[in-house]
Amino acid sequence: MKPLLLKGGRVIDPANGVDSVTDVLLADGLVAGVGTAPAPVEAEVLDVSGCVVCPGLIDLHVHLREPGQTAKESIATGTAAAARGGFTTVVCMPNTSPPVDSASTVALIQGQAAREGCVKVLVAGAMSKGLAGEEMAPMGSLKQAGVVAFTDDGHCIQNGELMRRTAEYARMLDLPVMDHCQDYSMVTDGVVHEGYYSLLLGLRGWPAAGEEVIVARNILLAEVTGARIHCQHISTAGSVRLLREARKRGLPISGEACPHHFTLTDAALAGSDTFWAADGLALPAQPAGSPPPAWPRYDTNLKMNPPLRSAADREAVLEGLADGTLEIIASDHAPHCNFEKEVEFDYAPFGITGLQTELALSLTMLYHGKHLSLAALIGKFTTGPARLLGLKTGTLGVGVEADVTVFDPDREWVFTREQTTSKAFNSPFYGWPLKGRPVATIVRGRVAWRE
Repeated sequence: MKPLLLKGGRVIDPANGVDSVTDVLLADGLVAGVGTAPAPVEAEVLDVSGCVVCPGLIDLHVHLREPGQTAKESIATGTAAAARGGFTTVVCMPNTSPPVDSASTVALIQGQAAREGCVKVLVAGAMSKGLAGEEMAPMGSLKQAGVVAFTDDGHCIQNGELMRRTAEYARMLDLPVMDHCQDYSMVTDGVVHEGYYSLLLGLRGWPAAGEEVIVARNILLAEVTGARIHCQHISTAGSVRLLREARKRGLPISGEACPHHFTLTDAALAGSDTFWAADGLALPAQPAGSPPPAWPRYDTNLKMNPPLRSAADREAVLEGLADGTLEIIASDHAPHCNFEKEVEFDYAPFGITGLQTELALSLTMLYHGKHLSLAALIGKFTTGPARLLGLKTGTLGVGVEADVTVFDPDREWVFTREQTTSKAFNSPFYGWPLKGRPVATIVRGRVAWRE
């Protein structure tokens, strides 16, 4: 493997406080130097002038669907989508078939990722056997097998005692717990946010308190056990407020935001005209002649868990990202087959794809929308997840594995189905004008994808 010189880019490394136009040299799978020193004669030179060079992006909330659900996605196609989206590391969720509640399933995924993955695949293990929320999974053997976190994502343990013991074991094993916050008794069979649009459209409502009750429980358990508890896909103003207050007290609690929750609101379910009028959202750089995003009513590609919330909730999520309450951005990439989504809204599965639009939406909405600086935004994808998971990546420090993302923060483009690398097409963002696009993804010093 030849050394690779990334020449003339704006290097932003939040972990080391670097933000300057300079060169980055990669050699033997490691970062060999950051600066303008002469490169080896044999080095391959990649001119990245006008682009940002940063540590490889990490997405700690991805559904790769393998094993058992490869009609939706596979490790090969999911990691290809991740590479095209600018991600060098993804953490796959355990709600596969069978679930990741045994060391053998962890080994199966790791082996498949080594053979077919084009980016790094880390595995999250189940908290409960079969994700049933009734009996603790063999957490010790799962850690020995190499999991980086515990979660029942897609499910939420309702039994407070079991959740407490799980958190205690996770603390002993020095791994975080990532929790899907959903109180089943409050949410029941809701499919959209409970509010004006659920009434307008005649769809069963999903109250914000159904998330907030579990966030509050997790804060109390983090205080009692000392475990690192991470609340996934935060979507409500109440959840943001609870986390902000808990973090001010120094509790080991954290939260993540997904691009669809800080970009869209439940008004989109009623069609684009209502959405634009109600939310006041205007993309900063819409290419000339391109129509505004449009959705039919009851578009199942807008059905996700947790659901799209109100404009006030969206604003609270943006504020939580800006003030550091939410220190991580993740996609919750959830691919489904076309036929599964092409049914009545009530019967469609929850979830959308997100790996290929995650960085672009974040740049469009957060950086160009003046909510975050580039360094702060990059930190949500690098130092934030690396700190939670205890990874040595997320930095361009010399001697660290050469995981690097290169992107053009000002490139204007429109996302289309033809650009989709994932097996699945359940995205609400086709036809969206975006500003900011990945240019190259480098994993362990090798180019996994480049434009």
